[in-house]
Amino acid sequence: MRIKSVALVLALLAGPAIAHHSFAMFDMKKDVTTEGVVTDFRWTNPHAWMHVDVADKSGAKANWAFEMTSPNNLVLSGWRRSSLKPGDKVTVTYHPLLNGKTGGSLVKVVTADNKVLENK
Repeated sequence: MRIKSVALVLALLAGPAIAHHSFAMFDMKKDVTTEGVVTDFRWTNPHAWMHVDVADKSGAKANWAFEMTSPNNLVLSGWRRSSLKPGDKVTVTYHPLLNGKTGGSLVKVVTADNKVLENK
């Protein structure tokens, strides 16, 4: 009976670790900065998301997705559900995707009025 109890406790403790994905898809040692216009800000669990239209050198726009931490953690860093809205011009610093595609893991956003919002 004691072995079953220990196994159950270990299984319960491992559940949250298994459920959370890693950041292995991002180059966490590299910070890149770009500018664009917010098209969507999703205040969702387990991770918030920001979508930004970014223009390339030729002026063609692509919609990039930036993954963030949870809303609970964002609130502790000064974010609110209303911190960003579609149409906001932003400067984004992020850890890029290792596969070279657009988007990444958000480090910080600087708004047009120079407010800095960090993703901690």
